[in-house]
Amino acid sequence: MEIINPDPEASRILKVAILDMYNNVPNQGMRCIKQIISEQDGFTEDHFLLDEVFDVRGSGNLPQADDYDIYVSTGGPGSPFDGEGQAWEAQYFQLLDQLWAHNQNLNGHKKYVFFICHSFQMLCRYFEFAHVTKRRSTSFGIFPIHKTIEGLGEPFYHQLPDPYYAVDSRDWQVTQPNFNKMSEVGAKILSLEKIRPHVDLERAVMSVRISNEFFGTQFHPEADATGMSMYFQQEDKRRAVIDNHGEQKYQEMIDHLNDPDKIALTYNTVLPNFLREAVGQLRGVCAS
Repeated sequence: MEIINPDPEASRILKVAILDMYNNVPNQGMRCIKQIISEQDGFTEDHFLLDEVFDVRGSGNLPQADDYDIYVSTGGPGSPFDGEGQAWEAQYFQLLDQLWAHNQNLNGHKKYVFFICHSFQMLCRYFEFAHVTKRRSTSFGIFPIHKTIEGLGEPFYHQLPDPYYAVDSRDWQVTQPNFNKMSEVGAKILSLEKIRPHVDLERAVMSVRISNEFFGTQFHPEADATGMSMYFQQEDKRRAVIDNHGEQKYQEMIDHLNDPDKIALTYNTVLPNFLREAVGQLRGVCAS
């Protein structure tokens, strides 16, 4: 457990649970998430953040719903159906049940949850918002993501252009949204994957605001240029991109990494805005 700015007054601590869905597979995501959380300390003024990691898929370790204020559920490898019939998935969905039920109380302290990639796919399974299916081929790279009408009005995206750019890394997709299910809870689709006029396939859902407190992205808003550069410097990864997509595509990715208006802007915008909003709302409750 990491204390970012120790303080003897426990009431001033806002606790963040990071739900690790990486299943013990090496990744850059955890470093990025913890870095973003630590960078928000300057925005909390009279409150500060304490974070703890829970190894959900690897060891079935999950937090108690009452013990944390903010939850960040990570991306991860493999199928979003890998946990079917396993205790950790049942416990994960039970935690979502508890957090969602808690937020239906009109008064008091809400629970804020951000879902990334693998967790976003599981979220869509949980709410039965859409079909979650395997893609014909892996989507991997830095791609444009297009806002919907609802996305154009999304406060977390105000600093982002349309389209904005983000890291997309997945073998699965969320398509065919069930708008009746979404309307039951007031959920809104905020963005869709890149426009592909030459491909006769439905564009996947890339982000959803489920409620004031629940927010999910299919892309990786936590990805930073440092981590992606390290990834692409590995010879096998560089060669894989070139073999599958060509030298021009590889160079385009490198150029995007060096462009402050591409993934650097997304990194500095989406998850930080979520954390600032959560801290601001929670600080108001704590102060009242």
